[in-house]
Amino acid sequence: MNLERRAVRKPKGRKPSTGYWISLVVLSLLVCAAVIVWFPSPVKAPDGSGSALTSEPTGESASPQAEVKKRELLDFHMDSLTQGWARYTDGTMKTTDGGLHWVATASDTTLPAPTSTPLDVNDETVSWMSGKEQNPLVIYVQAGEYKVRKSQFLTRNVGWVQLEDGANTEAPLWVTVDGGMTWHPTVTADLAKEMDAERARLKAASKEASFYTEPDTAQKVMESEWTILPESASPGDVVLVRHGQQGEVTWEGKTYKLEPFGAGYFTYIPLSLGIKPGSYPIGDRTLTIKSKKFETQYLQVTKQMESMKQDEKRIAEDQKKIDKARSKSQGEFLFQTNFIKPIEGILTTPYGYTRYVNGKWDNSHRAVDLAAKEGTPIKATNDGIVVLAETLYLTGNSIYIDHGMGLFSQYAHLSKLHVKAGDHVKQGDIIGLVGTTGFSTGPHLHFTFWAHNVPVNPDLFFNTTPFHWLSIENNALPQ
Repeated sequence: MNLERRAVRKPKGRKPSTGYWISLVVLSLLVCAAVIVWFPSPVKAPDGSGSALTSEPTGESASPQAEVKKRELLDFHMDSLTQGWARYTDGTMKTTDGGLHWVATASDTTLPAPTSTPLDVNDETVSWMSGKEQNPLVIYVQAGEYKVRKSQFLTRNVGWVQLEDGANTEAPLWVTVDGGMTWHPTVTADLAKEMDAERARLKAASKEASFYTEPDTAQKVMESEWTILPESASPGDVVLVRHGQQGEVTWEGKTYKLEPFGAGYFTYIPLSLGIKPGSYPIGDRTLTIKSKKFETQYLQVTKQMESMKQDEKRIAEDQKKIDKARSKSQGEFLFQTNFIKPIEGILTTPYGYTRYVNGKWDNSHRAVDLAAKEGTPIKATNDGIVVLAETLYLTGNSIYIDHGMGLFSQYAHLSKLHVKAGDHVKQGDIIGLVGTTGFSTGPHLHFTFWAHNVPVNPDLFFNTTPFHWLSIENNALPQ
């Protein structure tokens, strides 16, 4: 049987029509539109909280920008320059970095009770820096005036305000770091740095204020441009000058740099024995120099002792050691308690006496000599660092203690030294024993202070400090 093969032709494939592709594109666009409708994009809240609010569809007549609902602030409180909270209708936020970042807290978290004084300024010595007297009723932002619902100033510079409901502003909570001159809706990195600087200023001010007799004195001194402690002195004395800014003071041909301490800048100004009575301006204040007469003392010593003064080489070598020891001083006041007498001896030579030895003029005795039994313990007049403790030619066993800011105390003619250079001492520590070494006619302590390498009257320091030389009672405070 013959079978015939028949070729079967497959039909040729037809290309999709143009209408097909148009339909596919339209369908894709519809799908994308549906996705956009069902999953709207978040819009950042304008109150600076960072919360995401859902945008609502708007009609053709509405603005192209989506409307957002602002968070309603109910209350806020800052416990310090770094810590605080803000309660909104939809939750509570807390900050631990001065408002730079806010973190939501659990709804059941108990908020700390508001404190009357911020933690940064709870020290009574600087309570006047808290800014609590500032209570603005309105704030000004560019050309707008906005009513304040609640305000809290942490210091005179840093403060927060909550605006009245309905205020058309970027945020309900605003902050200032310049005492209300400018206001900001959020805390930026630059503002955070200003807050850090303010916190450092408070700490420094608190440290300085603790040196004065009382907070009122500290406030008046620290708010003044210039202060002289005291404002009346005699030849051979020393005064402490404070200025609100860095700089220098020129006095009797010398220039003294004002060194930073606390919230101000300080320097000791030594007065020569030859300065004339009168009124001398220092900054915007006036120092009054009163006249003072110094007595004369006549000493008789052996020829051998008298010859000691002739060994200029040994004296010069010792002076180099002394100058080196006193060439550097700590850049802060190392004391805070009162200065005390190193010993309770008999005053044999007061400060400032004109001294004659064997009938010849010798010098002006710019120290006090206190006679006592040999071996009597000698106390450090106040806190400081020993910069020199060794045997010198004329002053025998000698000690110099740095009390900071260019002030040194000197102890001479000791029988024994109980300290060495570099030792830190406290007021009342036993540093040596009374003796009669060096150029000495008997057991005694030769004691004085040096301010910027000039000997000054030690009687000014006993039972007080330079910060107590000015008080409210003597009516000498800057007005």
